[in-house]
Amino acid sequence: MIVVIANQKGGVGKTTTAVNLATAFAAVKKKVLLMDLDPQGNATTGLGLYDKKLNTSYDVLIQAKTLSEAMNKTNIPGLTIIPASVDLIGAEIELVQLPGREKILRNSLAPYKEMFDYVIIDSPPSMGILSLNAMVASDGVLVPLQCEYYALEGLSYLLSSINRIKASYNSKLALLGVVLTMFDKRNALSISVEKDARQHLGKIVFKTMIPRNVKISEAPSHGRPVLIYDVKSAGACAYMELAKEFLEKEKVQKWNKN
Repeated sequence: MIVVIANQKGGVGKTTTAVNLATAFAAVKKKVLLMDLDPQGNATTGLGLYDKKLNTSYDVLIQAKTLSEAMNKTNIPGLTIIPASVDLIGAEIELVQLPGREKILRNSLAPYKEMFDYVIIDSPPSMGILSLNAMVASDGVLVPLQCEYYALEGLSYLLSSINRIKASYNSKLALLGVVLTMFDKRNALSISVEKDARQHLGKIVFKTMIPRNVKISEAPSHGRPVLIYDVKSAGACAYMELAKEFLEKEKVQKWNKN
């Protein structure tokens, strides 16, 4: 299954969710490929890769490198990563000139799908050609939603974009769910956002919420997912619970197809 973690707004926990969900799947013996498609490369450094000479997702998209040429093992058994670099900033312009530009990533992934149980794509915080490639290549979209003001307003635009891509480029694309991030039970605004999200979106909102947690914030600076940095922290426990809920939801195939 190919899953893109997407939100056109930055700072919502997108990369943190991609890294830790991939780690959680690997922890339960799944073979996982994490593809960093964000020019900031935070998923790459968040897993301890700092080598500037590595082949990256840019090389796959623009330089016609194969996925295997860009794959790197991580310190987590079962988890492989395709890193990102700042070169991806230019990819937005370069891809526009290529024929079949929206299908390049899908075509690159196709020969390798059977190697992995899950491919997790960390998309950039914008709805450009890179995010379009990610959604055209994916089976579904997982949306992190920050528990802060204006969060739901931006979500409506993203959901509209997903529906347009589904209609035009990828009929199998499903909305896998919305996960509430940076939740603070002491904060009235967090509680209000949760209530509004569940009221307007219903069952597509995961029961599991990711709390605002200092260990989640500290982990990337150590080049580790929070699940490795502090497995007993509230953040790590939440991501393990999210992975469990995701797998259960997939098993009964209750993805929102609308």
